[in-house]
Amino acid sequence: QVQLVESGGGLVQAGGSLRLSCATSGRTFSRNAMGWFRQAPGKEREFVATISWSGSSTSYADSVKGRFTISRDNAKNTVYLQMNSLKPEDTAVYYCARSRWASDTRRSTDYDYWGQGTQVTVSS
Repeated sequence: QVQLVESGGGLVQAGGSLRLSCATSGRTFSRNAMGWFRQAPGKEREFVATISWSGSSTSYADSVKGRFTISRDNAKNTVYLQMNSLKPEDTAVYYCARSRWASDTRRSTDYDYWGQGTQVTVSS
């Protein structure tokens, strides 16, 4: 069974930074792409960032491009999301997810395992 556990969320002022971590169990981590999604109150879950199995390819939502960076450490079975220049509209529950595939993907339907989420709140 694959488990994903996010950490690093919290309350931060606009312009600040946070680093989210997602620790995973399971031997297939290094062969799977990973992604971050978020869901704000009253809104649908949306794609944030994704990274291929090797880390050589990444993709970002336009709303976070240039501010957020996704990375992974396959030796530690962990994926990260560095969030800089945070805005109030970044407030949401952030979820990491494991893709069925090796290549990075924005489609939520390509992800088969999800974490419980970590709250990020950005105050103005």
